[in-house]
Amino acid sequence: MTSVHDIIADLWARAGGKPLSPEAVKLTGAEPALPSSFRVAAAAQAGIAATGLAAAEIARLRGAPAQTVAVDMLHAAVECRSERYLTVAGKPPPPAWDAIAGVYKTGDGRFVRLHTNFPHHRDNICKLLGCVAERDAVQAALMKWKGEAFETAAYAGGCVVSMMRSREQWLAHPQAKALQALPVIAIERIGEAAPRPWPAGERPLSGLRVLDLSRVIAGPVAGRALAAHGADVMLVTSPALPSIPWLVIDTGRGKLSCSLDLKSEPGRAALRKLMSGADIMVQGYRPGALAALGFSPQDAALLNPGIVYVSLSAYGHVGPWAERRGFDSLVQTSTGFNHAEAQAAGVNGPKELPMQILDHVTGYLMAFGAMMARARQAREGGSWHVRVSLAQTGQWLWSLGRLPRGLETADIAQEAVAPFIEESNSGFGRLRAVRHAAVLSSTPAAWTRPAVPLGHDAPEWPPRG
Repeated sequence: MTSVHDIIADLWARAGGKPLSPEAVKLTGAEPALPSSFRVAAAAQAGIAATGLAAAEIARLRGAPAQTVAVDMLHAAVECRSERYLTVAGKPPPPAWDAIAGVYKTGDGRFVRLHTNFPHHRDNICKLLGCVAERDAVQAALMKWKGEAFETAAYAGGCVVSMMRSREQWLAHPQAKALQALPVIAIERIGEAAPRPWPAGERPLSGLRVLDLSRVIAGPVAGRALAAHGADVMLVTSPALPSIPWLVIDTGRGKLSCSLDLKSEPGRAALRKLMSGADIMVQGYRPGALAALGFSPQDAALLNPGIVYVSLSAYGHVGPWAERRGFDSLVQTSTGFNHAEAQAAGVNGPKELPMQILDHVTGYLMAFGAMMARARQAREGGSWHVRVSLAQTGQWLWSLGRLPRGLETADIAQEAVAPFIEESNSGFGRLRAVRHAAVLSSTPAAWTRPAVPLGHDAPEWPPRG
């Protein structure tokens, strides 16, 4: 089985890094750290370590001495479900899921998963099924459907659902075939520009400006990771879009936050102004959505030559599902994880992985790719486009292999989490939250801005330095 160090070295090489020395990263802990037949803790440790190594490399390029990056596996696993451990003014997280979210059976015996945490997605489900928003009513209505027909109709009706597939069924699907040739992370030069000098500052990403146009977990985790290494991160939200408050708090640490209506010309003008001053842009809109508003990667490169543009999607940017909405739980269901985990556990019906690992690791891969692309920009010039998707991360997780007795592992006890928790003030009250798991020997990671409510700040960059 591939060691975690070799997994990291492979990610490093794929992103264009020079061969990684064994001394560069110090890994502690051992598998399995969580109850799963998949190597979720190894994936967490590798993703966070790669991000830390990229920050250390940028610090070196800016004149700092070489340093080591240490990542503990248990800490990484805890950070990859950080939303579970957040408390605000002593209060624990509210229920994570809407009342009708979750797994149901269809009339042909298939299982489908509904994601209804946003009100419009829940309303669309009830409209399609012709029922009230109660679990028994939803289940009764779904017995009139075949699983795949419902999945197709639901997507067309603006719902967010997936049907459970086995690994074999997923690999036979046209979308899986379209993804097979794609790497876990793609970094592509998309325009010409002179190399940009590094701004002044003592931290790896000091003076670098990051636009964060994302919601829920993966994209916001990327912005949070970049903020942990000193970047000025501006979260851009819309007053018309719903949010999940607990995730806003957890992933908002270290960020500024403004609100823009991109369907209005004043909103688009404000975003163009922010984009013209950005070094990196992270976005999690469905493929084509921002392009329709004039903010495609090519638009960004024309407006701001030398920018690094990072795109996140659910199922990848090619194939028949390229524009399909999706969340971690749904991609797990569609691509065989829930089926395989259930088989390993000997249970009927979908069994989830012990955290939303596709979301979290994809977020770290986004941050990793953004930093590696920015380092290449400083050396070679050019504008750059980084692409990742939850399904590609899932494809990579499958490639790491399985743990035959992994499900026998006990879940992480609350007392084991305590050493990884830090306290801070915020715009919501006193926070207790998971601190960053990558420990850099010379430039420690830290969030220097508190989490703030959405739209708290003006859409303006702070001065560099």
